[in-house]
Amino acid sequence: MQFIAPWAIALIATCLATPFVIVLAKRFGLVDDPTHRYHPAHTHRGIVPRAGGLAICFGIVIAIVFSIQLNPHQVGIIVGALILTILGLLDDKKDINPYVRLTVNVLVACIVVFSGNVIPFITNPLTGGVLQLTTWDQTLTIGALRVVVGLPQIFALLWIVWTMNIIGWSAGVDGQMPGYVAISAFVLGLLSLRYSLSDPSQAWVTTLAFIVTGSFLGFLPWNFYPQRIMPGYGGKTLAGYFLALLGILSFAKLGTALLVLGIPMLDAVATLVRRLGTKKSPVWADRGHLHHRLMDLGWGKRRIALFYWGVSAILGLVSLTVTSSLKVFAFIAVAVALTMFLVWVSFFTQFSKLRGPDNG
Repeated sequence: MQFIAPWAIALIATCLATPFVIVLAKRFGLVDDPTHRYHPAHTHRGIVPRAGGLAICFGIVIAIVFSIQLNPHQVGIIVGALILTILGLLDDKKDINPYVRLTVNVLVACIVVFSGNVIPFITNPLTGGVLQLTTWDQTLTIGALRVVVGLPQIFALLWIVWTMNIIGWSAGVDGQMPGYVAISAFVLGLLSLRYSLSDPSQAWVTTLAFIVTGSFLGFLPWNFYPQRIMPGYGGKTLAGYFLALLGILSFAKLGTALLVLGIPMLDAVATLVRRLGTKKSPVWADRGHLHHRLMDLGWGKRRIALFYWGVSAILGLVSLTVTSSLKVFAFIAVAVALTMFLVWVSFFTQFSKLRGPDNG
């Protein structure tokens, strides 16, 4: 019961705030117009408000303030979320250079990491043992400031920046991203719940997971086909930010996060390989993601969104029922299956009749 109230607060706050954000986005020109703002990854037609990240952030922060007793860890998380939301609004107004966005992502990750949110250990997937990362810690003294730098901080920094960026790459069609993010956060919340029953200090992590679930569910009705608002860069980055943190805070269960986010993760790897293989910058957008290929095959937007939701739900159930070693084999199996699926899509796209990109 203690987790239902925060979930409901986040859901209701985000759902009620979104219509006001739509009005503000239109008034201040935070909109996406493909005729004046070309983007190779666009899948929509007409003018659509952006700035959905503002509504999502509002719901999450309100629920956190009312549900969690704040300490430096949570304050660092909120500060990072606010910075990403502001960055998103600026990008919604006028596209910011991807390298500038990446730099801000790194700075935000540094804020949350050095406020204490790190990866102290990882589970060895082959033996089931625990690999302690803190044995390599080094303390740097800068004047009166003492900063601990080691593998826990480095791993957490890379994980957060990676997840913040790749989640946005799988947010191309209406309702796609909020649905699978809510499912992923819910799965991580159930995982955390196992530990919070025996360790009360873990309860705030479970609460945060359900808050994230509620906020993205509250945004979903406004973003599902036909979308009335887009999540914008802020919404997409917040999704990756909180999922990355939940993967860290749920007793460093990165294997679960990797598995439940299997499709976005593997699509991101394929994207990086494709871009680097063609000697293009990995941060510049293109029209080669899985959802683009499915649209070329004739899939409608609803179908693509439901496909992502369904796969995330199935992988989430698998991740909750298997051991760490089996998660590795499950992830490999997903990688092989997705590779075969992409080959199938690439082959049949050439022989399939194209349909309009805005069909449902």
